[in-house]
Amino acid sequence: MTESRFSSGVRSKNATRRILEFVSHSQYVPSHDDLENLFVNNEKLDRVGAYLNRFNPIKTMQMEGMEIRHSAILAWLLDPRETHGFGDRFLKAFLCEALRGRSGSGSLTAIEVSQGDLRDATIRREWRNIDIFILSPGNNWAFVVENKFHSKQREGQLHSYIGKVKDAFEPKGEELIVCGVFLTLQEEDPQDPRYAPLRYADICDFLPRLIDLEGQSIGQEVKVFLQHYLEVIKDATGMNEQRNEMEKLARQLYRTHQKVLEFVMEHGAATDFIIAAEMIFREVWESGNIVRASDVNYVYSHHTSNIFSFLPESWSKALGGSNHSWEGCQNWWAGYPLICWFQLFEGGDGGKGYLRLFAEVGPIAKHEVRRRLIDVIKSLSSEESLKNIRFQQGAADAGKKYSKFFRNNNVDIQDVHDADEIAKAISALLTRFGPYFDAISARLPDFRSYALDERD
Repeated sequence: MTESRFSSGVRSKNATRRILEFVSHSQYVPSHDDLENLFVNNEKLDRVGAYLNRFNPIKTMQMEGMEIRHSAILAWLLDPRETHGFGDRFLKAFLCEALRGRSGSGSLTAIEVSQGDLRDATIRREWRNIDIFILSPGNNWAFVVENKFHSKQREGQLHSYIGKVKDAFEPKGEELIVCGVFLTLQEEDPQDPRYAPLRYADICDFLPRLIDLEGQSIGQEVKVFLQHYLEVIKDATGMNEQRNEMEKLARQLYRTHQKVLEFVMEHGAATDFIIAAEMIFREVWESGNIVRASDVNYVYSHHTSNIFSFLPESWSKALGGSNHSWEGCQNWWAGYPLICWFQLFEGGDGGKGYLRLFAEVGPIAKHEVRRRLIDVIKSLSSEESLKNIRFQQGAADAGKKYSKFFRNNNVDIQDVHDADEIAKAISALLTRFGPYFDAISARLPDFRSYALDERD
């Protein structure tokens, strides 16, 4: 491997030199038979390859990360007069899910919307900078939808939108009921309490049900398009079960052909994010291995070009370690009921971005156990030093599978191609949330009894 392979993407000479030294000291060279066993007529590798190469028009046009394109698709689905065949049923499902549990807020409730007739609703995109605006004159209702797929809200932004709507559409002598919906990929809470939070993960839950229920009224082309769209947002939210299955298969391939794959990866391209992660977590990255950063141990799970997932070793030990199996979580990330991961997000200009540290409660099969775990973690936020724990409303409800709970958990990156800057951000977030890791690990031993001890 030559240094020119990295020079365009890596500004740090130290990071480049370390990678080059690592490769130059590698002694293993796979034989022709080793390479054939991995790449020729390998059913598992073919399955993973077929999954990665499947056609998705949204991804093909590189629109999956573009917030404005998601707004366009959602506006089409929300419009009762459009060609999807749902009428106002998607619109109702969308609004009802957002308003669920807000009966005491003094605004509209999910029950009122579910019983209303929204077939007169008009949908506007980018009206006065509002991502999606919904007006139902017959009900005297208006909805402001702020869509945050990767971007972050600005101070006072949401408050100004509601004022614009009232000025333009409130009838004389009547009060226009205006509700806000804050749609987010990352479970960010709205700054304005008049906005109801809604996650893209919620759309992944109710849209497939609508497709099944309205099977006769929507055309085959619409179904195919919506399956492509669901795949995109499931990938973005970590809810793609097929992807999780392929990741499990990839880990099996890695265990079987570890040396060959490591040789290929060592002599292939590396992203600046991965180089930064290697600067922090220096040990060998193999699923279940212990990696160390700033004298703290972590259990490595897996990584991609912009994701590094792990579990604090203290959490793993408190939950019984790898000898324990958690029903519902066997094929989810590392197999534990909790997971953490770093993810690098690039800005639209290709230069700036931000790094975020996630922590999430996963799809524990027993709802009562999952609810109790969320309640225990949530209770820690009452301590002054642990204020950055917050679950979204309804996180512990039956049917929910994935619930993130860290806030103020990102660091701005001025140059997403600077491995040193990314490494400093990783270190800063580990330091910031170290006390949270410790506090949570102290509460986890009570849950070990819910796992199956595979040694029995």
